[in-house]
Amino acid sequence: MGRRNGMMSNQMKEEIAKELGFYDTVQREGWGGITSREAGNMVKRAVEIAQQSMTEKGNS
Repeated sequence: MGRRNGMMSNQMKEEIAKELGFYDTVQREGWGGITSREAGNMVKRAVEIAQQSMTEKGNS
């Protein structure tokens, strides 16, 4: 089974990892070094950002 390309850009993933405080782990171990909880928190934060963006565009 092949790996899929992610929906988030690497830049966005890095920014969220920095915001959530585990970017140092990513730098040392790569994305495979983060916990499932951290990955889930990244997805949750990305959804929040997307929803906020959609709300702001709707109010324009």
